[in-house]
Amino acid sequence: MPGLQYALNRLREAGRKVTAARRAVLTVLEEHDGHLTSAEIIEHVHALSPSISRATVFRTLELLTELAIIRPTYLESRTPTYVLLTHEGHHSHIICVNCNRVIELDSCLMDDLAHVYGERHDVHIVGHLLEFYGVCAACSPAESPGTS
Repeated sequence: MPGLQYALNRLREAGRKVTAARRAVLTVLEEHDGHLTSAEIIEHVHALSPSISRATVFRTLELLTELAIIRPTYLESRTPTYVLLTHEGHHSHIICVNCNRVIELDSCLMDDLAHVYGERHDVHIVGHLLEFYGVCAACSPAESPGTS
């Protein structure tokens, strides 16, 4: 699990301990490819380790977000879902506004732009989240004759 190992290393580099709760939250996000709500994360963490409380999971999500190890995203509602950032420090996807299908992008062209803006504003950028919104092929109406 390269994403999990990267996240654990980031915790250590930030001077934070790798606790059972932190490992459990990260493991859940890695195993489920992210996009889980806090309630779903709590449910899965509880299945791994029933002794980890809801409050501990919430504190862990807050810390991991603060350290740019995970990012909240807003897909279907105001309730955020959480994703584990890659070792490159980003997470990018396309979201269908019709069916909420999420298409994960395996490459990111924003790294150069992030570098430019980082230099321009004298900031060391450690990650970013990129979301494109559109209508997927399954939700697009069939092209009618005579249109292009």
